[in-house]
Amino acid sequence: MVEELVGVVAAVGAGALVYVASAARVVKQYERGVVFRLGRLHGDVRRPGFNLVVPAVDRMRKVNLQIVTMPIPAQEGITRDNVTVRVDAVVYFKVVDPAAAIVNVEDYRFAVSQMAQTSLRSIIGKSELDDLLSNREKLNQGLELMIDSPAVEWGVTIDRVEIKDVSLPDTMKRSMARQAEADRERRARLINADAEYQASKKLAQAARQMADTPSALQLRLLQTVMAVAAEKNSTLVLPIPVELLRFLERGQQPAAQASGHAEAASGHAEAAGQAEIAEGAVDRREQAEEAMEQLRRAVEQ
Repeated sequence: MVEELVGVVAAVGAGALVYVASAARVVKQYERGVVFRLGRLHGDVRRPGFNLVVPAVDRMRKVNLQIVTMPIPAQEGITRDNVTVRVDAVVYFKVVDPAAAIVNVEDYRFAVSQMAQTSLRSIIGKSELDDLLSNREKLNQGLELMIDSPAVEWGVTIDRVEIKDVSLPDTMKRSMARQAEADRERRARLINADAEYQASKKLAQAARQMADTPSALQLRLLQTVMAVAAEKNSTLVLPIPVELLRFLERGQQPAAQASGHAEAASGHAEAAGQAEIAEGAVDRREQAEEAMEQLRRAVEQ
């Protein structure tokens, strides 16, 4: 009798273990469980941890709540300014309502992928080439709104959409390269012209300053000669500038004027001496005539 009781208890225990093993479900931390009892949604969403369902009656489907990174296949289209481009992107989304993601749509991943491709082609047709290349942030926001609107009914929220690459035809790439090169050349010419203008203003100021002090030009010339002579790998030919000759002429003019004044003074002195000599001769001649007159008078007496 005792053996039969022990056997019954063991059988019941084994059956319980089999039942628990078949009814036990483990839901991970990043998952949620949706239970269907005889094909109908039953109860609330099961939380992470150990859960029990009725074997052969209940069926649990687990839904991943992690952010899904889904690349959007490259889509080819024509922009609003009639340029053929090929654009690929990536969409980040996650499930926020596991029951809706299972009940409202057959495969929410495939649905999100198809909606992303359609929205990307629509964005290409509404945008211009410059927007695709430089204004991607605004296009990403618009693409996110277009995908997120129907995805809300599927229990899915779009976290972010990013345009990865924009492929252009080779002819368009060459045209853009020529345009960029021409723009850089234009800016380079403007910068050079501005530099020449500023340099000309400084040279004009320097010229006015040197006109007031001509010796500054000679000092500048000597500095240039010294700078060139420091490099001993060339032959230096130094022409005599006209300004140097004019400088020497201006230096000789005071000396010539001084010598002229000296000659004039000596001439005046010689003239004065000659006048004195003439006056002395006249006086001696008068004295001789007086002596002859006195002698003649004495003879007559």
